[in-house]
Amino acid sequence: MLTRNCLSLLLWVLFDGGLLTPLHPQPQQSLEAEPRENVVQVPGRRSSAQRVKRGWVWNQFFVLEEYMGSEPQYVGKLHSDLDKGVGTVKYTLSGDGAGTVFTIDETTGDIHAIRSLDREEKPFYTLRAQAVDVDTKKPLEPESEFIIKVQDINDNEPKFLDGPYVASVPEMSPVGAYVLQVKATDADDPTYGNSARVVYSILQGQPYFSIDPKTGVIRTALPNMDREVKEQYQVLIQAKDMGGQLGGLAGTTTVNITLTDVNDNPPRFPKSIFHLKVPESSHVGSAIGRIRAVDPDFGQNAEIEYNIVPGDGGNLFDITTDENTQEGVIKLKKPLDFETKKAYTFKVEASNLHLDHRFHSVGPFKDTATVKINVLDMDEPPVFSKPTYTMEVYEDTPVGTIIGAVTAQDLDAGSSSVRYFIDWKNDVDNYFTIDATEGTIATNELLDRESTAQYNFSIIASKVSNPLLTSKVNVIINVLDVNEFPPEISVPYETSVCENAKPGQVIQTVTAADKDLSPAGQRFSFRLSVEASNKPNFTVHDYRNNTAGIEARRNGYNRRQQELYFLPVVIEDSSYPVQSSTNTMTIRVCRCDSDGTILSCNVEAIFLPVGLSTGALIAILLCIVILLVIVVLYVALRRQKKKDTLMTSKEDIRDNVIHYDDEGGGEEDTQAFDIGALRNPKVIEDNKIRRDIKPDTLRFPRQRPPVEDNTDIRDFINQRLQENDVDPTAPPYDSLATYAYEGNGSVAESLSSIDSLTTEADQDYDYLNDWGPRFKILAEMFGEEESYNPDKVT
Repeated sequence: MLTRNCLSLLLWVLFDGGLLTPLHPQPQQSLEAEPRENVVQVPGRRSSAQRVKRGWVWNQFFVLEEYMGSEPQYVGKLHSDLDKGVGTVKYTLSGDGAGTVFTIDETTGDIHAIRSLDREEKPFYTLRAQAVDVDTKKPLEPESEFIIKVQDINDNEPKFLDGPYVASVPEMSPVGAYVLQVKATDADDPTYGNSARVVYSILQGQPYFSIDPKTGVIRTALPNMDREVKEQYQVLIQAKDMGGQLGGLAGTTTVNITLTDVNDNPPRFPKSIFHLKVPESSHVGSAIGRIRAVDPDFGQNAEIEYNIVPGDGGNLFDITTDENTQEGVIKLKKPLDFETKKAYTFKVEASNLHLDHRFHSVGPFKDTATVKINVLDMDEPPVFSKPTYTMEVYEDTPVGTIIGAVTAQDLDAGSSSVRYFIDWKNDVDNYFTIDATEGTIATNELLDRESTAQYNFSIIASKVSNPLLTSKVNVIINVLDVNEFPPEISVPYETSVCENAKPGQVIQTVTAADKDLSPAGQRFSFRLSVEASNKPNFTVHDYRNNTAGIEARRNGYNRRQQELYFLPVVIEDSSYPVQSSTNTMTIRVCRCDSDGTILSCNVEAIFLPVGLSTGALIAILLCIVILLVIVVLYVALRRQKKKDTLMTSKEDIRDNVIHYDDEGGGEEDTQAFDIGALRNPKVIEDNKIRRDIKPDTLRFPRQRPPVEDNTDIRDFINQRLQENDVDPTAPPYDSLATYAYEGNGSVAESLSSIDSLTTEADQDYDYLNDWGPRFKILAEMFGEEESYNPDKVT
């Protein structure tokens, strides 16, 4: 009862005494205004004492967020002790939201919120209040600052800012294996009530996974979850505020969880036996079939290695893994032959490459299957008995000699005959031939080992029943050497001996060379020829190792007596037939010092002064040679000049007949006509045919009667002209023959100016006009003095 009375007295003092004006019936809101110069009087007491206080003391105001009422929300009331309620005080408001969010009654000081507020947008507002005298406009109190806080309500649900989530966990993981942690955020005030207190739970995804309600950690809830059974899981997570109580707001997100693969499954063949059919013509190394073992695992856990179990037929085949399909590819290691074996059986093992030790207890991670291969018969080409053939033949073997044979057979069930022929692309020279039926190879030309020592060509065999099926083999023929070349001395063929040589002294060691292919152990023997063995100058010492020494037999040699010696050496080989040759060596005698060093080998050096050096001797010889050349050139020029003078002299008159219409050799052509017989009429020209033309037919020589001495030259010339006119082989053009014989007692005297005692001025050629038209041209030529030329007559 006492407590109640005390509380009532306190409230009366606060409200009735003017110390505090109530703002709102809510206990959280309060405004305290203390009068600066006012005395508070308490009822029932008298006191003359006065207490001076501040005019304004502010606390914070509170306003609810998200207010949805029709009237403005009342916030609180401002009041000053100086306000007597007669309208002399005016209240003003400034700061955050003044006039836009908050308004104040200037007379009463009531504050209202004129729109809905959101704490998450702005949690508080700072404002300033002041009391002003209406008449003077002067502040009655200093300006004071206060805060209006927006009181939070639960208007925001939790949100997963990172959702939806993706996570993975290995399959076959134990219970409680960590998967992922999720987090939800609530925008409400975490310091006021339970609006921001979030609790997590699973709405979808049980019983596979669980979540911690406070931390949001997701873990596995079932053991041995198998990826091969189910790989993807979608879990729905809820976050609820208010501590999960009824009425709280909630948000959800999705977590996609994938089970990753582990090697928990061994490979398995879908069947125990695989059947393959392979043609016998399959090439070595080719793929002849595929088999596959199934592994439900994924990635490297599903990688399979295949191996052939040693056993029947396994050595003919090999198996590899196709990395893309994980299939076992069976390949052929050796050729198949249907006629030899028609079927093969072996086992193949498939195993994982990457094992997981946690699952060894499950069993061996491998499987085995049987592979049966049936060989199919194919029409195959002939098969040679050897992969290559090597034959030998001696050079110069007669053409047609058989040197060997090749053999090919058809191994198919229905055996066919085989035909042989040479691949001419490789044997263009056609040195050999082959029998098409027997396969024998014979020479087609003479062979020379020194020209070609080996022949390499191909023989092709084809089936008669199917010529398109062919096979080829390589044939090598080595040409063997026949001892046909004699051995010869290797260079040098010339050597020297000192004048002071002693008997038995070796002056040169010689070796031999043979163009033939020397067999192993070939031996050459050296000896002097029979005619040289009796001379006491030199001898040949055979060392019996294919070398020999030339030895001196005399005690010294004299260059003045003999400078050169020729030593015939006979060399024989040891092949069959034995070949030998005589090689002549030239031995020059030289002057040497006491140590055997050669000083000079020229015999001229004997007669030269001892004091002259070699350079001086060479200079003297060059001078002599130059002088000789100058003398020879001088003599040649003199002769040439003298010859030109004789040729241009008018006194050099010769009897020459020139045919200007003849395309022969000119004046120096002495083969066109032979006028030697004309100089002596007694010479009978038997079987003389004209050499300036080639007659069409042979004619018998004309028999000319001898001309007697003192015969008139006119009759002689007429006789010759008549003979030429009736001659059927004479050329069809005019020809003039001049005869040097003039006879005795000629009226015209001599026609030549040779040995003539008269000069040109004494000659008179007018009589030529009397000889008739045949000499008209000659008369005109000799009748004109300025054109006179006794050497040319046309």
